[in-house]
Amino acid sequence: MKKIEMIIRPEMMETVKEIVENVGAGGMTVSSVMGCGAQKGRKEVYRGTEMTINLLHKLKIEVVVVDSMADSLVDAISKGIRTGQVGDGKMFIIPIEDAVRVRTGEKGDIAL
Repeated sequence: MKKIEMIIRPEMMETVKEIVENVGAGGMTVSSVMGCGAQKGRKEVYRGTEMTINLLHKLKIEVVVVDSMADSLVDAISKGIRTGQVGDGKMFIIPIEDAVRVRTGEKGDIAL
């Protein structure tokens, strides 16, 4: 199993959701986060004073899939949300040792 963890622009949420459903992944977890990377924030004027806002609102999405599905999901999401602009996001692919469905006690791929 693999966990695909991504940090994306909030406006790309619906696109990612559709791709995850189309690929057949079981579900996902979404968190609202703030951070900065190569985008380095933006400048705004507040009451006549210029301020640098370097922590931007992003979404963190986590999806766990069977190994055979991971590459196709990463490729589809990468192509689907790429704008070519700084701030498109990052994806991290992390190996998962095991999973347990608490309700039934099922383990492994079947627990997904």
